[in-house]
Amino acid sequence: MCPDTVIRRVAGLFVLASVALGVWVSPWWLAFTAFVGFNLLQSSFTNFCPLEKILGRFGMFGCQR
Repeated sequence: MCPDTVIRRVAGLFVLASVALGVWVSPWWLAFTAFVGFNLLQSSFTNFCPLEKILGRFGMFGCQR
C-alpha cells in the first residue's frame, strides 16, 4: 500500500494544475478537478484508489500491486 502522503501530494498537484489550466486555458479543465475530487471521495468509502494501482504497477514510491 502506498503511503498516504504520496497519494495526497499527487492529488493536490492534480487539483492545483487543473484549476490553473481551468483559469488560464479553458474552463473545461475544471472537469478534471471534479474527476479528481470524485475519486478522492469514492476512495474514502471503498478503499480503492486508482492512483495507488497505477503507482504500484510501475513500482514507484514503495507501492505494492
